[in-house]
Amino acid sequence: MAGSNPDKLMTKADKLTQLSLTRWSADWKSATVLYEQAGNAFRVSKKYDKAKIAFEKASKGQEMLSSPWDAAKHMEAAAALAKELGNWTEVTDFYKKASELYIECGRSQPAADALAKAARALEEVAPEDAVKLYIDACVILEEDGKEQMAFDLYRPATTVYIKLEKYADAATLLLRWGLAADSCKATNSQCKAYLSAIIVYLYAHDIKQAEKCYNDCSQIDAFLRSDQNRCASKLLSAYMEGDIEEIKRLAQSSTISNLDHMIIRIARKLPTGDVSGLKMDATKDEELLDEDDLT
Repeated sequence: MAGSNPDKLMTKADKLTQLSLTRWSADWKSATVLYEQAGNAFRVSKKYDKAKIAFEKASKGQEMLSSPWDAAKHMEAAAALAKELGNWTEVTDFYKKASELYIECGRSQPAADALAKAARALEEVAPEDAVKLYIDACVILEEDGKEQMAFDLYRPATTVYIKLEKYADAATLLLRWGLAADSCKATNSQCKAYLSAIIVYLYAHDIKQAEKCYNDCSQIDAFLRSDQNRCASKLLSAYMEGDIEEIKRLAQSSTISNLDHMIIRIARKLPTGDVSGLKMDATKDEELLDEDDLT
């Protein structure tokens, strides 16, 4: 019986979708049921390549039946099977297609979740593509006024950038996270994001950019009055004074211990470069100011 053989189910379904002298219109309703049954049977027997094709066709069938939600679900199933097979291009393409179908249903959260699944799958094999997918997922949520839901996507995206040693990109993403937090009045998350960006610049030993970031963020009243601002100010002062022990002490503070794990980890490694020269530069600047005062 065809029902016990997924290959026969596929053959029967394919015939139902093909036009002939005796069939003038495709029977997508019957075919889709058969594709779904075949996909499940192939998946159970670990024939992932065949299961992937079956779910692709089932997704197409649901689209033809004007059911984008079910089409998206089947496309996600195909993407998960492509991941098992290590076909990363299809993983990306299928999850993107699923996301588009969810958007067609007006469902931003599952649309973003689909892109996030693709991103997680690609983190090790194609990290830059993974970051782009995370950011695209954030955009979907933010455009639908769900900024707070994007926080869990900014976090892994920032971690990937730090692993890639793209510190400027990581800091920029943290500042963007801060803006998203500001949009939904999540002040604590906003201030944490800004302090995290400053720490990333310090970890990259880009002191000037860390100072600029601090000054820019301090224009925002919520950050100016925060514990995170006070911590950042003390850190920068310790750098300017060349005080390694104070830098290390601040890195162990409760304010930094309450940040995300990826930021705590790099903060505990501060300072990453020579800070003694910063004190000398600061002293020279003071001497120049004193000379100016005399004239």
